[in-house]
Amino acid sequence: MGTKIERENMKKKVLLGMSGGVDSSVSAIILQEQGYEVIGVTLNLFSCASCCSYIDVKSVCNTLGIPHFIIEGKDVFQKYVINDFINCYKKCTTPNPCIECNKYMKFGLMYEKAKELGCDYIATGHYAKTEYCEKYNQYVLKKSNAGKKDQSYVLWNIPQELIEHVVFPLANFEDKEQIREIARENNLKVANKPDSEDICFVPDGNYKKFLENNSDLKPKKGNIVNSKGEILGKHTGLYNYTIGQRKGLGISYRVPLFVIGFNPLKNEVIVGEESELYQKQINVTDVNLLLIDEIKEPIEVEVKTRYSSKVAKATIEQNGENQVKVIFDEPQRAITPGQSAVFYIDDIVVGGGKIED
Repeated sequence: MGTKIERENMKKKVLLGMSGGVDSSVSAIILQEQGYEVIGVTLNLFSCASCCSYIDVKSVCNTLGIPHFIIEGKDVFQKYVINDFINCYKKCTTPNPCIECNKYMKFGLMYEKAKELGCDYIATGHYAKTEYCEKYNQYVLKKSNAGKKDQSYVLWNIPQELIEHVVFPLANFEDKEQIREIARENNLKVANKPDSEDICFVPDGNYKKFLENNSDLKPKKGNIVNSKGEILGKHTGLYNYTIGQRKGLGISYRVPLFVIGFNPLKNEVIVGEESELYQKQINVTDVNLLLIDEIKEPIEVEVKTRYSSKVAKATIEQNGENQVKVIFDEPQRAITPGQSAVFYIDDIVVGGGKIED
């Protein structure tokens, strides 16, 4: 695949992941306008996937005159995404399955297909950016111009060596309406298609039902206790709760209480006052570094601990193999094990990992 000079000058062939949504569809238009030879691909990931999405993809590909392939990926998706999702809830952590899907599916299976088809690059409709950085003498993953819609947070786990082979056509767009307008101008039927807000394999958003139907997790009532071990109420099953949750606890108390942790061995949900939600330091595991090869000494960065959260200033330092200690300048609220901590210097993604309990 291409070097820096080749990426700028050669006739470029790109494999574009297409879901049937407006973002990936408009990405195809932009890539064509930029001179790429575009091939569309859709990942068939689970048995309840809607055939409507495939129909939409075919319609877009026919309209734009680009070839389209379907990659069967159900077994890999089950192994690395769905099983991880279930296991996280079994461990009382809160997963982000998009992280695993990006690593193993979009930048795993799709990348293998790209090489098979002789493509120079792969592309997706993510709101993120890759570009060559003179300061670091390498291609880097960066935040897009999309503000709150930026998706660099969910891309920290892609292999570092792939960055120079990835194109994000929507990197410079600030407003979703701009995307829809391009779709309308090109007579794409998906121009007004609603965005998907739920996890793709849980389309109705009912995680509890999905877990009970697809695993051995079943409702098991237990005690809700405070940090002193005093019983304050009853819970309906550990997987029904998450760190920071206040509503639905069914507890009457003199001050508001929030979920601050779990004790799986005793089947207990632990609650506390809001002040008990704050942490100054966390450990991050399964670390993937994109900007550097290793952390030789403490580095000042900004850290994001949820997709929707703001970045916070912190220092990161090596804390064992593939582990990083994060020390925040100011205590952070409701940091949730299982979610990702992503490190930034300015707009560049340094790397990331999973927040440990």
